Amino acid sequence: MTETSPESTLRLTTAIFAVALLVHGADHLRRGMDVTSPLVNTLGTLQVLFALFTVFLVARGRPEGARAAVLIGFASAIGFTVVHVLPDWFGPLSDSFVNAPPELRVTGFSWFAAVFEIAADLAIAVAGLRVLRARRLAPA
Repeated sequence: MTETSPESTLRLTTAIFAVALLVHGADHLRRGMDVTSPLVNTLGTLQVLFALFTVFLVARGRPEGARAAVLIGFASAIGFTVVHVLPDWFGPLSDSFVNAPPELRVTGFSWFAAVFEIAADLAIAVAGLRVLRARRLAPA
């Protein structure tokens, strides 16, 4: 059995991360952008921009890609958990799926998209950490 390189793992998890972004975005389009607060929409837009920049950096093989993957991965995992998974405790920062009223149009697909996104966020962050660790341990 051969071990995959940290860089290969980062590229693969970045591809999965990009798919998760699309799936989560599709759920938001399906539900309608009017069901979330302007704050959630703004933060979501910023997250997508940083995420796409991270995908670009990793796809281009840029050394900054690993650090960007760690930052966007952990920040996104925390953000999506706060916004979608925790109960509606955060006012305009919440689009909670927990006991969501019908007008929010939360379905099983919404839950799948959120959990897929969070898992992909964690995966890209850990893959980025593996690359950074491998670089630190590599002989000069």
